[in-house]
Amino acid sequence: MNNKEIGKAAVGSMLLGMVQTNCYFVYKEDGREHKPGVKYDDPTPVVFFDPADVGDRIYEALTDRGFKVDAIYLTHAHFDHIGGVKELSELSGAKVYAYEEEKKLCEDVEYNLSANYGLNLTVKPDAFLKDGALCEAAGLKFKLLATPGHTPGSCCFYFEDDKILISGDTLFEGSVGRTDFPGGSISTLVRSCHEKLFTLPDDVVVYPGHGGFTTIGDEKMYNSFL
Repeated sequence: MNNKEIGKAAVGSMLLGMVQTNCYFVYKEDGREHKPGVKYDDPTPVVFFDPADVGDRIYEALTDRGFKVDAIYLTHAHFDHIGGVKELSELSGAKVYAYEEEKKLCEDVEYNLSANYGLNLTVKPDAFLKDGALCEAAGLKFKLLATPGHTPGSCCFYFEDDKILISGDTLFEGSVGRTDFPGGSISTLVRSCHEKLFTLPDDVVVYPGHGGFTTIGDEKMYNSFL
């Protein structure tokens, strides 16, 4: 997304980790170019979603482009979405937030699959949020939408004013998240998509945890899993 309208939300992304996870940062467009090597006395704050890996590199890359991390939000706590949380939080001072039903995955290395890869990752959010929670960070407002199915505490984040949805591993372009992991349920995931996501406007742009972006309208029309 390359939105240069001042005051509108813009979305940046990084592709990180062993399974190529999309990590997103959302910020209020301020007319700056944010090229490498540009420093500002007042860096642009961002909301960072799912730091998948190498939190130190995320921090360095953003800092080098005149950004600062204001808050970190998790769509879910599988290993491939939390590998960089600790470092990024420590370096930036940003607090970490997750949906309250994801507590077990945050704490259990077997449940979040990190033990399978010898990583043994856990994360300690500063706060667990409820379904429908209104969030504010980096000068932006957005809502947590509980969308269980991929995991019991999977959620999406909806920027209503800018028609942006950070969908994690709930909804992909032409597909949905896997449900054969601990706590997964295909019937629950399908219900989440229909009741929480397909009620959004068709022109909402969907930014998933893996693969390319899409729209709610396209997924309603073409997604054979739903």
